[in-house]
Amino acid sequence: MRSDIQPNERAFSSKEVAEVVAIATPTVRKYGQILERNGYEFFKDGDRRIFVQSDIEALIALRDTEKPLDDTAKDVVNQQKERLQGSNETDMAIRDTYEDLPHDAKPLREMLLFLANELTATREMNAHLTNEVSQLKTTVSRLQQDHHVISSSIGNSAQKTHAKLENITQQQKIHFEALLQQEKQKSEFLQKELQIMSEEQRKAWRSQNDFNVRLENAMRKPKGKWRRLLYSFIK
Repeated sequence: MRSDIQPNERAFSSKEVAEVVAIATPTVRKYGQILERNGYEFFKDGDRRIFVQSDIEALIALRDTEKPLDDTAKDVVNQQKERLQGSNETDMAIRDTYEDLPHDAKPLREMLLFLANELTATREMNAHLTNEVSQLKTTVSRLQQDHHVISSSIGNSAQKTHAKLENITQQQKIHFEALLQQEKQKSEFLQKELQIMSEEQRKAWRSQNDFNVRLENAMRKPKGKWRRLLYSFIK
């Protein structure tokens, strides 16, 4: 099990590692699987990998290698084993030194014990903080998803409202055009009726005028006694 994390060492998510190493997030997962397949150990939060600086260096080695990825992964795994072994030997050396201290070195023993307890507490605190950061990122991700869902709902609602308004506007336009056409037909009908009435009126005037002319001409040329009498009466 890994024990090489340093006090206050920063932990990275897959997305952050992708930005640091300048590769895609799926490539980070791919490199992680290749490393684990060859024996590499990651810090884990459940099934999720937690990356530290040494892990980023391992990913960079895979990114920049010209050899097959599995060969480079084996080299990285060997380096990690040597580093972890050195870390364990250092811990053992501290414990051995603590056991071999003479009894009159009590203040030094107490100081070393204090430092060991502080180191353990720091590591536990760092693991706790890493877990809290992971939970916070999960919460932020959920909030972002909720925001996306709400934004999509608002967008869909606005789209539907816009479509309804367009439909109503189109119906009103069709109705208005139908009314306009009806009014146009009524106007044309009235114009035709007026033309007919006007023509009939002109015909009636011409007929009356013709009658008057004929009557006047007839009256101007009376024949017989009765016509002269009628002519005098009209005069």
